[in-house]
This record gives sequence, C-alpha cells and structure tokens, in this order.
Amino acid sequence: MQIPEGQDRDLDLAELGDGLSALRLCDASALEAMRRSLARHGQLEALSVFTSQGQLEILDGFKRVRAARALGLRTLRARVADVDRAEAKILLLALHDRRGLTELEEAWLIRSLYRDEGLSQPAIAARLGRHKSWVFRRLMLVEALDPAVQADVRLGLLAPRAATAVSQLPRGNQHDLSAVVIRRDLTVRQTELLIAELLDLPDDASRAQQIARGLDGPAPGARSGERPTRASKSELDGMAGDLRTLRLVAARLEARLSGGALAAIGMDAAVLVQESLVALVPVLDALRHPPRQKHNPFA
Repeated sequence: MQIPEGQDRDLDLAELGDGLSALRLCDASALEAMRRSLARHGQLEALSVFTSQGQLEILDGFKRVRAARALGLRTLRARVADVDRAEAKILLLALHDRRGLTELEEAWLIRSLYRDEGLSQPAIAARLGRHKSWVFRRLMLVEALDPAVQADVRLGLLAPRAATAVSQLPRGNQHDLSAVVIRRDLTVRQTELLIAELLDLPDDASRAQQIARGLDGPAPGARSGERPTRASKSELDGMAGDLRTLRLVAARLEARLSGGALAAIGMDAAVLVQESLVALVPVLDALRHPPRQKHNPFA
C-alpha cells in the first residue's frame, strides 16, 4: 500500500506530534544508526505525516525525527497524507506488512484500532487483507500480556519475541518470569524452552516456585564482568534444547518401563533393550558429574 500522494515540504519538528509512537518500539542501536546516517548523508526519504484535530502527527519516520532532534535539526522534509487517525494506523500496518513490525507492535496497533477507533475485528481484517483469525491472535496476545512485561519490552530490557512467548503463561507468572529472563540474560530460544517446562507443571503454585528458584539463584554464564558471546549463547541454546529433549524422552521411557514394557516384548527383545539401557549408565553418570572448567587466573 502506498501513502496517498502529497507534495513534499519542510516542516518544523516542533510542530510534529508523535502520538502513534506509543504503538512502535524504538531500538537504541537502530536509532544510533539512523543518527549517523542523517549526520553523514542528510535526509534521504521524506517523512509521512497526517493531520489529526488540527495537529500534524507523524505516521512513518519516528526514528528520523528522534535522530534529527538529537542532532539539533529544526526541520525535515515531509509529505502530508490525506487520512484520518484510523486510516493512518491501517496504513502504518500495511506499509510494514510482513516486515519491520514485531508481532507485539502489530498487536498494539490492532488493539488501538479495535479499542480506540471502534473498528470490529472483521472490519480490521478486511481493511488489511488479512484473515480475521490473524487479527484475533494479535488482539489476544496484547490482552493476555501483563502490562509490566510490555513495559519491559518498551524499555529494551526484554526482546519482543521473548515477551510473545511469556504471554503463554498465566498473568500471575508473567512478570516474575520476565525478571528471570532479564536477570539471567536468556536468549529467546532459552526463554521458549523454559516456558515449555513451566507449562508442563500442574498448577500456578508449582510454576511460581520454579520461577522463584530462577530469581534466587546465581546469574548464569561467564564470570563477573563478562557477557556471553553470540557463539556461547548459541551453544547454550543447543544444550538447553538437548536437555529438554532428554528429559522428555527419559520420562516417556520411565513410564513404559514401569508399565511392564519389557515383559510385554518378549525375552529376547527385553535382553537387547536391557543391554542398551546399561550402555546409557556411563553417559548418565557423566551428566551427574560434569567436568569442572579450568579457571585461568590470568584471563
């Protein structure tokens, strides 16, 4: 979808409202990259703005405006779109369709269209060319997610995809789990695996106890003052996934053995299975007593 044609003109940044910025995230590294680009190359693309209740509002170009203000610029080139507030939100979603917006940003926009603009879910879906189930899922995501967790995302403390995963838990567990993810510097994959384990627990109280252990325990990873590298995080992700798989397979195997599976498969087959189980003993023993990492005092 293209922004309705309008003539470009220089606008005073002091005149621009940023009401729709509450529906977008602002990544610090992306903002710094925009500031450097603006300082080196100048403005490459016009802003998109619209008029709402006599006030010019930014539709697209929030990072450019923030970067320009940081550089002390007074004006930027802009194009005024002939749309109302609801149409501006629809246009913002359409402009970044399948790129540029996180799932949580899409959810904020959908909720705003539904709650603030009074559009029905089928009407939103029709305007966006989406199935109504897509609109429903985005709406349920933001309605289910604790506002405190959403605030963690806005502050840059929690990744948007991690917050989407956290939304699967009951609200009462979400903020504490967010604190665990932030404190232990978990990746999105590790967060997803942790949530899968929590959802396997029987009730909220069990989940709360498990989360509390994560809050009380020492932060994982490198020694004090060090941060895990991308390679070490990738290795941690792989190990976390393998450990979860191992736990699930072990639980399934234990259930079969306790149910008399060996007796049911016949003596010859039972002997083979028993030999395989005995062969696992050294592996399991190694997992019980992992080798200690040698500490280099001069590192």
